[in-house]
Order: sequence, then structure tokens, then C-alpha cells
Amino acid sequence: MAIPIVNSIASWILKKRIHHMELFKKHPNEVQNELLLDLLCKAQNTEFGKNYGFHDIKNYDTFKERLPIQVYEDLEPTFERTRRGESNLIWPTPITMFAKSSGTTSAKSKFIPVSQESLEDCHYAASKDLLCMYLNNNPDSKLFTGKSLRLGGSKEIYQNNGTSYGDLSALLIYNMPFWASFSSTPGSGVSLMSDWETKMQAIVDETIKERVTSLAGVPSWMLVLMNDVLKTTGKSSIDEVWPDLEVYFHGGVSFEPYRNQYDKLIKSSKMKYYEIYNASEGFFAAQDLNDSSDLLLMLDYGIFFEFIPMSTHGTPHEKVISLSEVELNENYALVITTNAGLWRYKIGDTIRFTSLDPFRIRVTGRTKHHINVFGEELIIENAEAAIKKTACELDCEVMEYTAAPIFMEGKNKGAHEWIIEFKTPPSCLNNFRKCLDQNLQDINSDYEAKRFNNMTLDLLTLHEARPKLFQHWLKQNNKLGGQHKIPRLSNDRQYLEELLSLNRN
Repeated sequence: MAIPIVNSIASWILKKRIHHMELFKKHPNEVQNELLLDLLCKAQNTEFGKNYGFHDIKNYDTFKERLPIQVYEDLEPTFERTRRGESNLIWPTPITMFAKSSGTTSAKSKFIPVSQESLEDCHYAASKDLLCMYLNNNPDSKLFTGKSLRLGGSKEIYQNNGTSYGDLSALLIYNMPFWASFSSTPGSGVSLMSDWETKMQAIVDETIKERVTSLAGVPSWMLVLMNDVLKTTGKSSIDEVWPDLEVYFHGGVSFEPYRNQYDKLIKSSKMKYYEIYNASEGFFAAQDLNDSSDLLLMLDYGIFFEFIPMSTHGTPHEKVISLSEVELNENYALVITTNAGLWRYKIGDTIRFTSLDPFRIRVTGRTKHHINVFGEELIIENAEAAIKKTACELDCEVMEYTAAPIFMEGKNKGAHEWIIEFKTPPSCLNNFRKCLDQNLQDINSDYEAKRFNNMTLDLLTLHEARPKLFQHWLKQNNKLGGQHKIPRLSNDRQYLEELLSLNRN
């Protein structure tokens, strides 16, 4: 198909969808309330709907009073029954797909239901919307003159009791509509290979022959892929391999620790970076403006949002609020109700709002991935900012890191212990240590208070990781692949001790 025709079709779709987005921007609470009532109506005759009397829930207040907040463990027995073939338990239409995820909080596998509605009206709709927003902001784009290089998970699809399961990315690729498959590389055969290391080279071999105009995947693994591309081709920059590359759609982990490395590999001043926020449970938000760190909350994907202020999270006075009650710069735990049968489900992510008109957010971390042993309330957003600032000041590059507390023992004060893998190490590790500690204090007043005169916390401890330590740790834990992420911060020492032990051997 000629590119002008493709652009004309895309332009027509774009204008239509942009109009719909403007509607939920102008009437966000009405759209969300209508969506909630629609979900309740559709599911009223399911087992879950009957148990909680969905048929006579007519407003958010009743919904909030009647249904409890739930986590995966609460819903797991029902998910398992669904996975064994029972129907009409949590959602009226048959659920035959499950996104398998071990996460980073537990070694136990989780099986998240993926309905046909969530596949089409959420995940695939988001893919189209992302293109709409990008093209709307960049009318001179030549995105359709080439293909999108997608870097997904490493697992194939498994069949069991009439249902299938695998990485979310594998499910999306396996069920991909023709329009997406036509414009993507590598092909499904390579994308669904189960051995990650073999697959990475296969992706390189296939994609270096293609005209790639966009990238999509987790920043850490895409960085590995691009370095493999340069190694295979002998080129000095990605621009030499894919001269028409214009945008990278990224998500899964913060991009900030990797930005400098991307700038060195992709030298084009026209290169753009667009962040997305999605998970096995759904697609929640996407960057809708060029050169922005804020993500537009997508309000019409079949997901109803609620929020728990982190100041009350896990306390007897825990508070849950709707979109109409949120405030700027408050840290919230995210709760979702979806068109895949997740009802008031706490996914474990934390966000804060940067705009209320329209509703834009930034992902700040995980409810379980922070350090707050001594009242310092260190969240991933703080850590990422301090790492970036320190690396810039000392002219070095950080690949991966994790941190955990050193607990008080006897007369010894507490502290934080870090292990960092550098691409370009600092000239003096001790200077990096002191600089990082000071930057953490500058960014986080609670950490600063606990560090004051070493009152509660001593200067942080820092270890330099050997090359590819974190990749080896992921492989050892069967987590090697595009959707698996490094646990950045933890209130216990499990991950850190495993990495320190591996680093010594």
C-alpha cells in the first residue's frame, strides 16, 4: 500500500480518536462514573456480581461500601477456577487468556485474566491511541514508511484446560491484529522464541535488514539489544543502522537512568521518546505531548480508577478515593476495576498527579518497593532522580542498581546499602557514594532528617557490581526477558543479599 494512502487513512482515524480523547479530558468524572456502572451492569449475573449485589449498585458510594479492596491473593482461588475452565465467575464473557507474571515481589507465578474486551478495548486500543497522539504532535512523521521493532517477553504460549497463558507481550503478539503484525518486526516466530539469549541474536539478525522507524520495549533490555546490534553490524551508532528511526515508545521501568546512554547510541536530534504505563492488568496512561514526563490517564479503556493516599496506606485509617477527589503531588496507591474481572484490585503501583485538567500522572514506584525502615520514606522516584544527578555530576553511567536497609544492631545505627552496576564507572567510588547520599538528602527531606548528624542513619554503603551481574541474577531466577525488571528498593535484604553473594562468586 502506498505511503500517502496509509497516511490518509491514519489521519482519518487520528482525527476521530483525538475527538473522543477530548471528550474524556473535558468530562473525566462523568466518563469514569458511566464506565463503572457499565462494568457493574455487564457483570451483574456473574458469580462475583451476584455475591456483591451488582444489580442494585447505582453509584460510586454504594460500590465503595459494598466491595472490599483486594489483592492478587484474595482473588487467586477464583482466577484458578477460571483458568481450569469455569465461566461467568468474574466476567460474563469467556476468559481464555492469562498473563503469567512472577513480578518482583514474589517468586510465585501470578496468572492475571485477560478478557477479549480488555485485549481489544484496552491493550490494542492503547497501541492505536499511542500512534494517534504521536502523529497528532508530529504531522511530518514518516512512521509508516518503516516498521516498529517490538521487544517483548521471552516465553511462548502454553495451553491448559482450554485456556492459554504466557507473558502479556507474548499474548499480545500471538493475538495481534493484521494491521499491527504487518507493520512490526521481528516476526512472531522470533518474537515468541522461549530462550531469551538465542532470541536476542535472532532479533538482531532479522531487524538489521529492516527499515525500522520506531522502537517499543523496556529500556534496560532495549539497551542490551541496541548494543548487540552495534556489535553485530560494526556500526558506531544506531542511526547508521536505522537512519529513519524517529521514536522510542518505552515503559516498564524509569527511563531516566538510561537516557544518557540512549543519547550516545542514537545521535539524531530528531529522535523522540514517548513513555507508556501498562501492566498485565491493563494499559493505564501514555505520554500525549512531545518532550514531556507526564502521562495522560486514559479514562475510557474499560478501567475504573481509585486511589489510596500513601499517607494512609496499610493503616487502620486507610482511605480510598475516586478520581474527583485526587490532589496534586500526593503519592497514591493505584486501585483498578476492569473489563477483565478485576474488582477493586490493588496492583501495587504508586503514582502522583502532575495535572488535574486534564488528569496527568507520573509513576513513582511500587507500594512494596521503597525503603521506610527508619521513617525515611525513600521511593523509587527519589532514587532515580538522585542516581541521575550523581551520574551527571561525576561523568559516569549507571546500568542497574538495587538498595536495601542495614538494620540497627546494638549500638550501630542504620544505613542504606546499595549495589550499582556501571557502564562507565566513576573515577572514585567513594566520591560517588558521598555524592549520591547528599543528592538523596537534597531530594528527600525525610531521608535528610534521618541523616542529620548521623542521628538515625549513617552514610550509605556502596558496592560496585561486576559486569552483567543483574542480568545473571535474572537468569538464575528464571526471570530473563523483556518484561522482567530489577527490584530497585526493598524494605528487606533478600534481593540485595542474593546479588552480593553472586557478586562475590
